[in-house]
Amino acid sequence: MTLKSKLYSLGLFAFLSGLVFTGCQDMERPPLGDYIQDANEVGGPLKFFTAFEGTDVDSIRATFGTPTNAKYSAGISGQAYQGDTTANIIYAGANDFSKSTSFTVAFWMKKKAHKNNAQFVFALPTSTDIWHKSEMFMLIENIGQSSGDSLPAKFLVKDQWFEFTNQYRLPKGLDGNWHHLAFVYDETTSKLTTYWDGAARTGLPASKTDVLNAGKPRGPINFTNVTKFIIGGPSATALGSTPDAWMTQYDGQLDQFRMYGTALTSAEILTLYTKKQ
Repeated sequence: MTLKSKLYSLGLFAFLSGLVFTGCQDMERPPLGDYIQDANEVGGPLKFFTAFEGTDVDSIRATFGTPTNAKYSAGISGQAYQGDTTANIIYAGANDFSKSTSFTVAFWMKKKAHKNNAQFVFALPTSTDIWHKSEMFMLIENIGQSSGDSLPAKFLVKDQWFEFTNQYRLPKGLDGNWHHLAFVYDETTSKLTTYWDGAARTGLPASKTDVLNAGKPRGPINFTNVTKFIIGGPSATALGSTPDAWMTQYDGQLDQFRMYGTALTSAEILTLYTKKQ
């Protein structure tokens, strides 16, 4: 049975059950068959995908998030999530992404300079007692920003920070146009590759490529303590606690948000970019 068929069957069952217990009511969500679907069966390499087509639904497991002040606007393809300093989307989890030992996180973003604090694009919260409450996140610093400037980003994996600041900032990332960003981790090399607009960033020092565990190559990632997933905000928000004063929500746009349990190749990343996926 295909994913589309499975989703249709689940949607039909839920609809008929709703008629029995609640009677016929207006549906707040679009029918399951209307969701954007990707060429990936449940259990395949693509673990989480939302195209933000006027909804927060994940197209892999038909999982809805819990939005706060979420809005949608024109995206790189169809519609996109329109962030705000008071907005975010919290999911019960990123499906079985937490079982990944290698990974790829890829998405389109559109951003202008902001004045205050660090804005969190996404975060994987953890049940581990650690100050930032995350297994993974990406944030955008506000230090030295100006309109049309390069973007100062920080990416965290397992309490290891990869800082793309100063001369390593993402080119023209704050120019208000759409850009594609991907983080790819390969357990066989213990290397992180960062792609910007379809191309791998080269010439980076080891502090921005080597993923370590106790000073040695990390190998397979272990995300077993992941709990929940948030788009547009820090982990503390997803966990119902108060974030540190410097942490805030993301006020830009996001589109075509994908999380894979494999390390995509450079050709596969380029395809996502050229096809606006």
